[in-house]
Amino acid sequence: MALLPLPQASLARDPRALAILAKSIYRELQASGYSEKDVVALAGELLGVVTSEVEERRSRD
Repeated sequence: MALLPLPQASLARDPRALAILAKSIYRELQASGYSEKDVVALAGELLGVVTSEVEERRSRD
């Protein structure tokens, strides 16, 4: 799966950008054979990574 990088400014200006990105990623994962269960597991892993990053930043401040 090859995703094109989105400019940060476009995400801040267009509230639909993240929804479009999420749908695109989901469709690409489905087309690659991933199940709904796999996608949910991936979402959980992503949340875990973000949570760890936030906690790490807070502990440094």
